[in-house]
Amino acid sequence: MVARSYIRLRNAAIVSVAVGMLAACASTGGPAPEEPQKLVSDAQVAFTHFLRDPDQTWVHDNLGRAKAVLIAPQIVKAGFIFGGSGGRAVLVGREGQAWAGPAFYDLATASVGFQAGVEVSEALIMVMTDKGLNSLMSSSFKIGGDASVAAGPVGAGAKSTVTADLVTFTRSKGVYGGVNLDGTVVYSNSKWNDAYYGGNNILPPDIIIRRTARSPRAAPLLNEVANAMK
Repeated sequence: MVARSYIRLRNAAIVSVAVGMLAACASTGGPAPEEPQKLVSDAQVAFTHFLRDPDQTWVHDNLGRAKAVLIAPQIVKAGFIFGGSGGRAVLVGREGQAWAGPAFYDLATASVGFQAGVEVSEALIMVMTDKGLNSLMSSSFKIGGDASVAAGPVGAGAKSTVTADLVTFTRSKGVYGGVNLDGTVVYSNSKWNDAYYGGNNILPPDIIIRRTARSPRAAPLLNEVANAMK
């Protein structure tokens, strides 16, 4: 009886922690002044990691076909039986050879399974279709629900053809084999957009489509992505 009560309490606590973590990732609170630029800089570093990874040459080979790229420099996944993952990401979009952005997002998902430990991953999502891009222009959408998703080919399969709205890649070291982004909910974060661009209620279409919100601080990231197409 005592053992059962302990298990119920333990599981309830784990669920509470997982829900709290996901809620924090999807928070509408504004950032500290330095946080948006740090995320942009970290995203540039993460993007470079994917380009230099010999097992993920698909990214470089297909960047010229992508409509946009969503980069999450850190997705944290934690749990035991009940778990979840979450993080922040930036989106850059392409028109011709010119890239615009970033727009800011939160990512959150919950999962149930035999899990243990904590994993930190970098994630990159190649947006390959107009449908995938339009999904990211909304306030929120679910990967694999509102837009089709496929895991990006790695290693010997990196020359494979992939047909999906979104093609995902993750890099990680830890207990988990890698973060599965299918089912992840992606939230636009207008408060981070506002903080970065100095405006009010700046939305992803303002940044990626209309391009009325710009910042010279984004140049290193945008140049890194543009140069990868050459």
